[in-house]
Amino acid sequence: MSGHSKWATTKHKKAANDAKRAKLWAKLIRNIEVAARNGGPDPDGNPALYDAIYKARKSSVPNDNIDRAVKRGSGAADGGVDYQNILYEGYGPGGVAVLIECLTDNKNRAAAEVRLAFTKNGGNLADPGSVSYQFARKGVIVVSAGASEDAILEATLEFDVEDIAPSGDGFVVTCDASSMVIVRQAIQDAGMDYESADVEFVSSLKIDADKDVAEKIIRLVDALEDVDDVQDVYTNMDISGEVLAQLG
Repeated sequence: MSGHSKWATTKHKKAANDAKRAKLWAKLIRNIEVAARNGGPDPDGNPALYDAIYKARKSSVPNDNIDRAVKRGSGAADGGVDYQNILYEGYGPGGVAVLIECLTDNKNRAAAEVRLAFTKNGGNLADPGSVSYQFARKGVIVVSAGASEDAILEATLEFDVEDIAPSGDGFVVTCDASSMVIVRQAIQDAGMDYESADVEFVSSLKIDADKDVAEKIIRLVDALEDVDDVQDVYTNMDISGEVLAQLG
């Protein structure tokens, strides 16, 4: 789930067991295939592929799996799949807006499984445009522990970064989507490590969630992220430090 409050990095820490890890790896491999298909097999000339590979390696995906995904995506090996990118929109408990990004080779299957996850967790799918209007594409870089806000600011000052927010032991840097690659490069050039760099959907209309709503939304997001075709889930939920402490 992406919301870029204090809950922002949750999705980067969810591979706590083998089942979660296997699902995460499958989604990361799918991202690599699509990036290689769209931009070619050379990560130095394909920033989307560079970041997809980097993210996979951060999640301990074996290099052999990564190499095979690049070859399948670029057509250098058999087995590639033509994935469609589809957005689904809905509402969860408490009126929280939910935007779901899927990569699927079966649109009907993806729609049915997303709908079922909503139905079982107190939410409902919505018409196209009813939720997405409040989300905008932003570059989001999760900087690893050890960096300082001053160092990040100095490295990215000329690139009109929109926000640098503490998150766990690191920071979440938000910028214009078109600037994501150069901001990520500036952070690297300054000697700072990062966990991930993605173009994500970020809401401009946040909803403060109490403990009850937060627990229900987290269950809904978990169910949606458990769907094989779902790549990312974005919400406009904001969780205060007080509520986060109550959630443990």
